Amino acid sequence: MSAEATPGAPRVPRISVLTAVYDPPLDAFDDTAASMLAQGFTDWEWLLVDDRSPHPEVRERLRALAAADPRVTVHERETNGGIVAASNDALSRARGEFVALLDHDDVLTPDALQVMVDAIDDVVAEVDDVSDVKDAVPPERAPREVDYLYSDQDLMRRGGQTFDAFRKPDWSPERLRHHMYTGHFSVLRRSLVLEVGGFRAAYDGSQDHDLVLRVTERARAVVHVPRVLYHWRQVEGSAADDPHAKPYAWNAGVRAVQDHLDRVGIPARVEKGERPGRYVVHREPDLTTPVSVVIPTRGSRGLIWGSERIMVVEAVRSVRARSRHEQVEFVVVYDTDTPAAVLDALRALADSDRVDLTLVPYEPPFNFSEKCNLGALHARHDTLVFLNDDVEAESEGVLEQLIAPLREPGVGMTGPKLFFEDLHIQHAGVSYGSGTIAHMYHHAGPHNYGHHGELFMNREVTALTGACVAVRRSVFEEVGGFSEAFPMNYNDVDFSLKVGRLGLRRVWLAGCTLFHFESVTRSNVVHDEEKKRIVRRWGNYLVVRERYSSNVR
Repeated sequence: MSAEATPGAPRVPRISVLTAVYDPPLDAFDDTAASMLAQGFTDWEWLLVDDRSPHPEVRERLRALAAADPRVTVHERETNGGIVAASNDALSRARGEFVALLDHDDVLTPDALQVMVDAIDDVVAEVDDVSDVKDAVPPERAPREVDYLYSDQDLMRRGGQTFDAFRKPDWSPERLRHHMYTGHFSVLRRSLVLEVGGFRAAYDGSQDHDLVLRVTERARAVVHVPRVLYHWRQVEGSAADDPHAKPYAWNAGVRAVQDHLDRVGIPARVEKGERPGRYVVHREPDLTTPVSVVIPTRGSRGLIWGSERIMVVEAVRSVRARSRHEQVEFVVVYDTDTPAAVLDALRALADSDRVDLTLVPYEPPFNFSEKCNLGALHARHDTLVFLNDDVEAESEGVLEQLIAPLREPGVGMTGPKLFFEDLHIQHAGVSYGSGTIAHMYHHAGPHNYGHHGELFMNREVTALTGACVAVRRSVFEEVGGFSEAFPMNYNDVDFSLKVGRLGLRRVWLAGCTLFHFESVTRSNVVHDEEKKRIVRRWGNYLVVRERYSSNVR
């Protein structure tokens, strides 16, 4: 049975809200219905599909809603087909320009639809921030139509109390391959949803993740609305209450991500991550792209794990030992006062281990940026890896892992997870904004999961540390290399933000790991003038919103 809208010319609503219904707790569903009817924005329709709920009271509630409000349409399935079948039934009846996904026991904020419509109209008027735009095109070529929007969310207890707000990062396609982070509240252009085939039964339990992956592959613009607009209710048997409640959904998610990678041409293998709903993407290593590793040094020694070492020699040795890459050169830019014994040790290493080594002298006063730029000028290859001399490769295939994502045109640079000597985290991305310029999770323990698991998933970040970063030469040259106005600190932040201005993604790799014996070779004191200079260039970090760290305010 269907409860139809008022007779006459068909009204085309702006948003069609889709809800598959199957035997929800009635008090929870009443809250859901109340939140829809309380929307300040009124140009909507609500498509409710009952998937043969066993309790007749559910259908009675739905019929009463449809009778009371002509914007509500109810369809009652004759057989139970599951959430995908019910969702597709709702989609087939939708007429709106956009469809929004609402579960049968969750709650929208009263302004949820209005905020989303305002965001759609704002993007149509002017796309002024290209990092939210699909395929990361420069501003002058940015599309003027949004096809997918998502908001922040929190959890709601049975009694109605809300908690655990998830302040999501802005559009982060790499993270979406590891976690269906966009989730609630999702609003999608209906024509595109139909074009990609709607919901698919083979991905039951992760049908939304599969749909959003397919939609965003083609979407012109993807927009994050940084407001909590959706309360995800914890009820017995739900994923909100128990992440282990639906093991079949985790398997379906693996298939969804693997299919996505296959469709977009990324050679990779997907497996389950640390917890349900999390995934690990193992890219096929890039063993053949020629790579130049640029290492600035002054030939310092340090005491590591109780033994003295020449830092730069061990950096070269460990990277070579932990990589199977077929064509790599090391360009070591050394201060002219570097001890001769250090240079001799490097030459001996090159001879004994068949390391392709170029030594470049540097005479001016210390300027990390200038030394990196000089090394790039002497480098022969078109993929560049910049490396501090006080690092040691920890994971296998460190070079091939680091450069593999650069095969994607939208990826501008990559960086690894770095550990201190005691295995606490030194680098997991760098934030700029929301009150800080800082390493995320600095000094966190090696088993710290991170907010929503972000320490165990590849993801976009605002900035990457210059201690280890990979970039294509074309990108390096387009942004003008490292700014020599930052000789000591923030040169990497500035470089990252310049790459971001091109609309290119900066991807942190959780499974590519090195040790960084920070401050063994130099002081890490930051001077006020350096902070003033970065603020003059990129805005006050106290005011600018950090875009890619979870749970930013």
